[in-house]
Amino acid sequence: MRSPYFLRRAFAWLALPALMIGLLVLAPQPSWAASGGRIGGGSFRAAPSMPRSFSGGGGGMRGGGFGGGGGMRGGYRGGGIGFPFLIPIFGFGGGGLFGFLVLMAVVGLIGNALRGAGAGMAQGGGSRPVMAPRSDGPVTISQVQVGLLASARSLQDDLRKLAVSADTSHSSGLQTVLQETTLALLRHPDLWVYANAEVGQVPFASAEATFNRLSMAERSKLDRELTTNVAGRRFQEAPAAAGASDATSDFIAVTVLLASRRPLPLKGADTADQLRQSLQVLGSVSAADLIALEVIWQPDGAGEAFSTEQLLTTYPDLRHV
Repeated sequence: MRSPYFLRRAFAWLALPALMIGLLVLAPQPSWAASGGRIGGGSFRAAPSMPRSFSGGGGGMRGGGFGGGGGMRGGYRGGGIGFPFLIPIFGFGGGGLFGFLVLMAVVGLIGNALRGAGAGMAQGGGSRPVMAPRSDGPVTISQVQVGLLASARSLQDDLRKLAVSADTSHSSGLQTVLQETTLALLRHPDLWVYANAEVGQVPFASAEATFNRLSMAERSKLDRELTTNVAGRRFQEAPAAAGASDATSDFIAVTVLLASRRPLPLKGADTADQLRQSLQVLGSVSAADLIALEVIWQPDGAGEAFSTEQLLTTYPDLRHV
């Protein structure tokens, strides 16, 4: 049997390439900050899972949450050393920060499991209680970003109105936001110019942290949030007038980030047809499967827009559709 020391060294060598990629991904990049809007909410709170002991055992543990309740359905089976060995599923755009965070979530869980297994072997505790895999299944995190011509002003208006009226304090309200947002994007196919779609699957134990990091990465691109409706809390600031934009060469960007209990068969976003299918898949997620949602658009100020250079620098994973 391999020693715990050997397992730790093997894990370190496996993680090194990912860490090197991460340093490149996280390197500072120039960007142009602009105002934006945000609608979202959700809960990663889970039902408790019971520990398993080779000689009986009892006790329990509870998962964390960031607002609101709601149990998780589904499950997975662990490997021989007591943890779910998950292979991350990456989608389409080549990863970037999204792919790096999903990979780190899986690598981190595997590392913790290896350390726990090594400690158990070192103690020779064949009869000591060992936590069974959580009853909560792996979480699918998906992100679709669309760069539209600035003439899609009605889309910004639709999102602002949705922020005023939506109830983001529960899953059914968030599902309405998801449907209305994807429908609003689907109604403007003639204005789609750039897009990116990515999807990954992470263990439940690291899903909330991964989702929050991705959300913060997108929010950090805004210099201020003029319109927000998050977890039932609303705020709207009157946008200051800005210079007129060129509706034929300037852009706005919309990001849809969600966590789901079920895998999502996104079709990518290399073509308009793939983007259409991916938006339809996102919009079809049920309230029961929707864990968390973020809809972020930028800019939100009157007359604000991105030039092509500003858009592609701020959103480097976008590709022409």
